[in-house]
Amino acid sequence: MASHDGRPAAASSASQSGVPARQSSWLEVPGTWLPRSPRQAAVVAVRLIAVAGLSVDAYVHLDLASTYSEAQAPINEGILFRAEAVLALLTALALIVYARRLSFLLGFAVSASALTLMLISRYVDLGPIGPFPDLYDPVWFLEKLWAAGGEAAAAIASATGILLLGLRIRERRAVTPAKAPRRRHIRFGSPG
Repeated sequence: MASHDGRPAAASSASQSGVPARQSSWLEVPGTWLPRSPRQAAVVAVRLIAVAGLSVDAYVHLDLASTYSEAQAPINEGILFRAEAVLALLTALALIVYARRLSFLLGFAVSASALTLMLISRYVDLGPIGPFPDLYDPVWFLEKLWAAGGEAAAAIASATGILLLGLRIRERRAVTPAKAPRRRHIRFGSPG
């Protein structure tokens, strides 16, 4: 910056109003997207964990879909695996876009149901049910463990997100005073 006579002006640490100017740095991060409270930071953390868990679940199911599509049934396990992968990806996308209780509830429903079905198919032989083949698979292998871990992490993180957002709503209601309902006075007939 140059002064009026063309020579470089000395750097000043005070603004024109006399208040010390804030030193700017190229390392500063805009603070608009950073969490402002510990609860907001916790919600961001559980969102990331839920998205990561659902992403791992979707990857494993897509990877194993071709292996499990060999069963001769109207709806084979390959179709079910692909459907689970698509549902997990859509839920992860919903959690990325919206930090709402409904998104966390959807994340919990998808991950907990997938984990429950995996555990049932691992330990209980139900046989074929309607158009679905026998889902009994009594072994653990690495990809199955990854999927179970991702589903469990997503379920726990989603349940935590539901609780955190529910507490925030309760606190907000407790802070705002309850307004008494307005009573409307209805007059019948003409005033007189």
